[in-house]
Amino acid sequence: SSGITAEYGKQWYQRRVRGDGLTRIVFTRKNKSLAAIFKSKSVLELLTKNYNIFCSLNNTPVPEDFDIKRTLDEIFQSNEMGETRSRTMSNDQLLKLLESFNSRGIHFSS
Repeated sequence: SSGITAEYGKQWYQRRVRGDGLTRIVFTRKNKSLAAIFKSKSVLELLTKNYNIFCSLNNTPVPEDFDIKRTLDEIFQSNEMGETRSRTMSNDQLLKLLESFNSRGIHFSS
């Protein structure tokens, strides 16, 4: 037996898909700052939609005062990455950013 369970495979696939979604957004415009990339209307709409779906799937009400822009600002400030450009990011920074988004209920799909 390889020791890899079906649950492990499912978790790996989900992390991979989420990472792919984040990578696609971040590297679409690799010379722009992360804050600028995430302030685009299409990205804000996508993240809001994904957050609402995540809350629905987890039977969690969407907070009345939920503001995706404020949440993004908090994430970038806590990681000191708002002015970081995609082309300068390391893999570790990208994973840290993904974890920060996920811990705030912001998830990505491909």
